[in-house]
Amino acid sequence: MELQFLGTGAGMPSKLRNTSALVLNLSAEGKGYWLFDCGEATQHQILHTSLKPRKISKVFITHLHGDHIFGLPGLIGSRSFLGGNEPLDIYGPVGLEEWLETTLRITNTHLNYALQIHEIEDGIVVEDDEFLVVANNLQHVIPCLGYRIEQKPLPGKLLIDNVKEAGVPSGPLLKQLKDGQDVTLEDGRIVHSHEVTGEPQDGFRVAILGDTSYCPAAVELARNADILVHEATFDMDTGNLAKEYGHSTIGDAARVAQEAGVKTLIANHISARFMPSDVAKLKEQGKAIFSDLYIAEDFSRFEWKDGAVIEWRS
Repeated sequence: MELQFLGTGAGMPSKLRNTSALVLNLSAEGKGYWLFDCGEATQHQILHTSLKPRKISKVFITHLHGDHIFGLPGLIGSRSFLGGNEPLDIYGPVGLEEWLETTLRITNTHLNYALQIHEIEDGIVVEDDEFLVVANNLQHVIPCLGYRIEQKPLPGKLLIDNVKEAGVPSGPLLKQLKDGQDVTLEDGRIVHSHEVTGEPQDGFRVAILGDTSYCPAAVELARNADILVHEATFDMDTGNLAKEYGHSTIGDAARVAQEAGVKTLIANHISARFMPSDVAKLKEQGKAIFSDLYIAEDFSRFEWKDGAVIEWRS
């Protein structure tokens, strides 16, 4: 699993930070790309990466402010031009369907694939055999959602000594056993999966929050997450503005991470008032509360591997 930030700014694009967009890359898990928010010029940002729009299978919108949705119609159209023909599911708050369908209709945008728009509230948004996505309402100036993505427990590792002792030959039977299926050998013996595999392994847990003030819902969504992506529009010195506009300071983000018991906090949605020289101060303020903290930049990539975060910068 990898997170790639396409836009980490707040309100409007700047020379250093584009508006909100984040890709959860689940290619290794066979799920393609899940896009969270799609601010203006998101598809331009994608051009500077190795990401392919046609591989976007799901879009999750946190709220209907322009810096989180104005790039969506263009991306949807380009996905069609670029050979995307698989259905696209889009999830978001009430009003998303009316805005998007009106935009596509008035512009006569033709799509070569089925567009499925799901207007959601609190609760389970997506669930299959491998993943669970839960949404919850946050505290902003308009309705705004946060999302929690959970990978369900993974099959235990094959115990090679046990496999050899059971006489299981190399080949497809090993995969079936690893996937939790019992198998029958040529001599008629049944080998049970639990006899040759270790304990199931925990999947990853990621919380991706929209714009929000500090609130209990943010803490619950982030509870024991491996990675929390939380907005930090303001620093500790401008907390009055954060409250006025329904946003968070870097301290608020760190407080949520601390109270939720997360492993890693990635702060984004940074106000354009903060220059690169200010990032060290933001990080210092946040780390005084929660130590495992990163400040995302456009095109930052964070890989979750073997229970730890690896940061890659383009």
